[in-house]
Amino acid sequence: MAYIEIRDLTKIFSTNGVETPALRGVTLDIKDGEFAAVVGPSGSGKSTLFHCMGGLLRPTSGTISIAGEEITAIPPSGLAEFRLRSVGFVFQAYNLITVLTALENVEYVMLLQGVPAEERQARAEALLRKVGLAEYIHRRPNEMSGGQQQRVAVARAVAAEPKLILADEPTANLDSKTGAALMDLMRELNREKNMTFIFATHDPMVMERATRIIKLRDGQVDEAS
Repeated sequence: MAYIEIRDLTKIFSTNGVETPALRGVTLDIKDGEFAAVVGPSGSGKSTLFHCMGGLLRPTSGTISIAGEEITAIPPSGLAEFRLRSVGFVFQAYNLITVLTALENVEYVMLLQGVPAEERQARAEALLRKVGLAEYIHRRPNEMSGGQQQRVAVARAVAAEPKLILADEPTANLDSKTGAALMDLMRELNREKNMTFIFATHDPMVMERATRIIKLRDGQVDEAS
């Protein structure tokens, strides 16, 4: 059985009575421990697919099962718990908590999970060192560059060691050296912790490092190699 099973997934957005299909019957299997890139032109449905897989968007029809659990059947009240225990997100817009320091942002999910203070601080500090931010742990997002904030976002996503990481354009705001270092870190975590990483990307460097390319076009799987 695949780790992620997506069957006939559709998502239609309706605005002022006008319906816009973003996903048109996507069927896809992803194995446990994959390091896959979802690629396609803007408007192909990459972000919508990610938001559905992470339980942030309800599809119009179809099913998504992760580790045997059909998340499309989980009531809205249960989706937050699913995300907390199962998914790490890296958003293109960072989505850091502005009043928290880098260290506190990375600790946040572990805090919600009930990880003891000493352990979560040690893990957060180690990850921030790994992404080259040892000197910035007490800075807030508005005191960091876009690239630094993106590195905090990656550290936060992997800190609680979820089985699935969904990363939407994770290198979009980074220079090539920093982007490559982050991808290498995520590949290392993928191998060591058997985390499943799925990237939505336009970046050739991300595609080169991915072990599988899934192409979307007009809301449909065009090719999955």
